[in-house]
Amino acid sequence: MGLFHKAALAASISTSLFAYVALTPTACAQGEPVHAYHLPVQSLATSLRAVSAASGRTIGMLPQLVANRQAPALEGSYTAEAAVAALLAGSGLHLHVAGNALIINAKGSGDQGLDEQANAPSTADGPEILVTGSLIRGAPIASPTIVIDRQAMLDTGATSLGDVMRNLPQSFGGGQNPGVGSNVPTAGGINVGSASTINLRGLGSDATLTLLDGHRLAYNGSRQGIDLSSIPFGMVEKVDVVADGASALYGSDAVAGVANIMLRHDLQGLETSANIGGATDGGDFQQQYGVVAGHRWNGGGLVAGYEYSSNTNIMSNDRSFAAVRPGVALYPALHHHAVALTGHQSLTDRLTFDVDATFNKRWSLGGWASNNAGDASLSHTDQASTSRSVSVAPSLKLDLPAGWRVQLSGVYGTETVHLDNRYYTGSALTTALRACYCNSGASGELAADGRLLTLPAGPVKLALGLGYRYNKFQQLVEGSTSNIIASQDSRYAYGEVSIPVIAPEMGVTAISRLNFSGALRYERYPGVASVATPKLGLIYAPFPDLVVKGSWGRSFRAPTLYQQYQLRSAYVYLASTEGGSGYPSTATGLLLSGGNPALKPERAETWTAMLDYSPHQIPGLNLQASYFSTIYRDRIVVPITYTSQSLSNPIYARYVTLSPSAAAVANIVNMPGFTPLTGTSTYDPSTAVAIIDNSSVNAGRQVIHGVDLLFNYKKRLHGQSGEIGLNGDIAYLTSSQVLVPGAAATQLAGTLFNPPHWRGRGSVSWKRGGFMFNATTSYIGGVSDIRTTTPIAVGGMLTQDFTARYDVGDRNGALHGVAFSLTAQNIFNDKPTTIATTSYASAAYDSTNYSPVGRYIGVGVTKSW
Repeated sequence: MGLFHKAALAASISTSLFAYVALTPTACAQGEPVHAYHLPVQSLATSLRAVSAASGRTIGMLPQLVANRQAPALEGSYTAEAAVAALLAGSGLHLHVAGNALIINAKGSGDQGLDEQANAPSTADGPEILVTGSLIRGAPIASPTIVIDRQAMLDTGATSLGDVMRNLPQSFGGGQNPGVGSNVPTAGGINVGSASTINLRGLGSDATLTLLDGHRLAYNGSRQGIDLSSIPFGMVEKVDVVADGASALYGSDAVAGVANIMLRHDLQGLETSANIGGATDGGDFQQQYGVVAGHRWNGGGLVAGYEYSSNTNIMSNDRSFAAVRPGVALYPALHHHAVALTGHQSLTDRLTFDVDATFNKRWSLGGWASNNAGDASLSHTDQASTSRSVSVAPSLKLDLPAGWRVQLSGVYGTETVHLDNRYYTGSALTTALRACYCNSGASGELAADGRLLTLPAGPVKLALGLGYRYNKFQQLVEGSTSNIIASQDSRYAYGEVSIPVIAPEMGVTAISRLNFSGALRYERYPGVASVATPKLGLIYAPFPDLVVKGSWGRSFRAPTLYQQYQLRSAYVYLASTEGGSGYPSTATGLLLSGGNPALKPERAETWTAMLDYSPHQIPGLNLQASYFSTIYRDRIVVPITYTSQSLSNPIYARYVTLSPSAAAVANIVNMPGFTPLTGTSTYDPSTAVAIIDNSSVNAGRQVIHGVDLLFNYKKRLHGQSGEIGLNGDIAYLTSSQVLVPGAAATQLAGTLFNPPHWRGRGSVSWKRGGFMFNATTSYIGGVSDIRTTTPIAVGGMLTQDFTARYDVGDRNGALHGVAFSLTAQNIFNDKPTTIATTSYASAAYDSTNYSPVGRYIGVGVTKSW
């Protein structure tokens, strides 16, 4: 079936508030979903009405409790309980959960004085959730934010967080992810231990900061990414993605943006799940079994989850686009055990203790036949790995008068990846290479936020904090005397302010809402650099339906310990092969490569502009359009692209030392990583005419621009016809890179092993009673293979997914609380385009952009107890 026909078929498929008794909502399912809110500063009663209408939850209170009270702006996605808690912050009112109803009470009697109420702590039964993109509770966010809640993940048939994030149009499938082939340049992506990481805008997994409930985790492997697959899927409530530089708030790594994974905090009961499925072309047989249990009590709660997941490998023999290289594992066989726990307990009426903890252990096995016949019985290579991660993040929160909160938090985590490459001739093991990438990290932070003063438009809010962070990295290779054991620490302080200037109640012509925000962070890395990063934000609403947002800021990424301390190697080449002329035929050049302890942080300047439109004439419709720009300088790169031009191209002159001294040559010859000229066992230092240093340096510059278009619409149909939902996300990206000053710019976006210019994903869903049907269309644009003189077009992929789910509901009997699901992904079995390969172990397609799975059919069942 052609691309046009598949697209055509996909398109065709694809309130008042009472006292103590309010709206009549539908029953609230366990694991309450989140909803997006864009509420201005307004009366508390109006905001509570909006939350009740959006969530379907009953909200009850005595009318006099909310009379003449003002609610703060509410921007972002919350559960109903978290939304109400944020609206009540600093009011002295308390939230009590009674079944499906949310009851608002004063601390004491109904005629309690306002002064006393204002000094009461603002706590709810569950922990309050910060909006990602700000360190101030309830502050509006000037940066574009994408929210993927649990319900949206389930509706599209997702069973892993890694797949969810790789399907996001703003995220690139390169970086550190399973299935990335060995022919991919390391700048595009690698597979170390089969971790799943987020790579926003294709700037690298190490340039996207990934948080779990707002705190950091230990790095994975050698490239400083965060492994998403270590978190049980059943424990995930939602993911917030702020695709905008955010180092002023969160520090290093947030150049491309921040992804914050939120856990389920307030589950009551037990939930079990099972999912199985497989690819119709063979391989990728998946099994996933999980259990999540939660219990709430007065003042606290605990949720814990466990997951076992496995999949078989995908072999090139079973895929027509890759069969030219038989015997190659396109996607490794994986299985893992993962555990997560989150709990909170009120120690007093003002002091709360929270903790998150995770554990994951994963095994991965891939490899390839080591002969041109693809016969693994003759010779083959196995790539095996074992990964283990642990993290614990406790915190204490103290509520003070006037809505202030002080928080003391800490994080400790470890992540170890043991690699075992085994080379066989026949069944005999000929060589084994074993190594460990061992990471650990710890941090502590003291932070406070609250109301600084009150303006006519609302309270000015401030956040302050200071902290310490420590990372340790070890690369331990069996039998090597040149291992890496290095550590790095940093100290930081930050401040953020949110200033409401105009609110709707003020009746200003042509300005419904105006808000300014600013942040500044100072971070000191001893021996590396001290960095100060600012950020400014503006939110302007000419009328309530339209919000204009803009932000400008600077971000940075500290050099990784691997980049600093990677083993330095030295190779000898004839000067003539390095571009030298006029030298004796025996003249040689020494080529250095590896780490560089003198590296400094990468720096970026980012700005975004966004239109957010929710017409009141069409309830449930939201349109967003944003433009972003990132100028990324001092990128850490290997400067010399073509070593054959080292001595002839003047742009490389700064990295070449001509007529080196005898002492300089002797230092290199005595290096542990020195390799003599091919075919010789000794080296004559007197033949050296140049030293070429191709070690990592701060020299690169990247320019990234793009546009994101998002569309969301929900409508309840007449009568008993149910509800429909439409969602769309289109991303356009252009990027280029200059490796060294004076070099020509190289296009990145739209070329092989880099993000395509266009990616998009749209879905239509229909829900009625316990039945849900969803159709999702995904498009990943084509790229150009520029490895040859004449570029070759590599076609994109258009896939269509269908998911159906039936929730039996609360009826009595054996099926009480049971939900069944059926998913068919890439139903028309679209395939990647075959590309040329030189190494037999290379995958014959662009494994950073396109999936080798093909058509996948899966079934699942969940049971709430």
